Amino acid sequence: MRPPERFADLPGRSRVRWRGSAPAFMVLACLAGAAWPPLILTLPVWPPESWAPGPETDWRLIALAAGLLATPLALYLVARERDGRGRPDSRLGIVWRFLLYGGAAAAILQVATTLIVTVLGWFEAGGLAQAAGASETTVLIYGVGGLPLAMLVGVSYALWAGLCCAFIAFEAQPEVRDRPGLMGERG
Repeated sequence: MRPPERFADLPGRSRVRWRGSAPAFMVLACLAGAAWPPLILTLPVWPPESWAPGPETDWRLIALAAGLLATPLALYLVARERDGRGRPDSRLGIVWRFLLYGGAAAAILQVATTLIVTVLGWFEAGGLAQAAGASETTVLIYGVGGLPLAMLVGVSYALWAGLCCAFIAFEAQPEVRDRPGLMGERG
């Protein structure tokens, strides 16, 4: 169902189509979307202590790697949805899809991290009571405390990626004039 015509003039509501047939625009959109400014601007100011993957990897590098994977995946999901239903057909709709995907991905990754750290804590515990205490602490820190922060970062990152993809990978669709008898009667 299309929104009423009075909302068609709002910014971001005009119809869009893929920009060109070359994949260069999609690659550029994915790279720009993954380059979230808070990550890119803070890396030279506060360089990470370890650039190598491991337990001491800086969270900004992990977020940058997640963005490099999640941005093309979200663009693929948008393309698949556009092929199936023709939606989202506006820049605003594309940004909303990215926000949905980013929030869900952040929540899923944080819950998975909480479960992995909890299970690893069981193996390091000396007994059943110590394992239960480690589980409680892990769930409170990573689950209760970390989940809202992870979702805030995920949604912010997704907003940036969605805006980059909506403006780089898509262009405004030209207006189609109604030729007599082609598009039907207008009420």
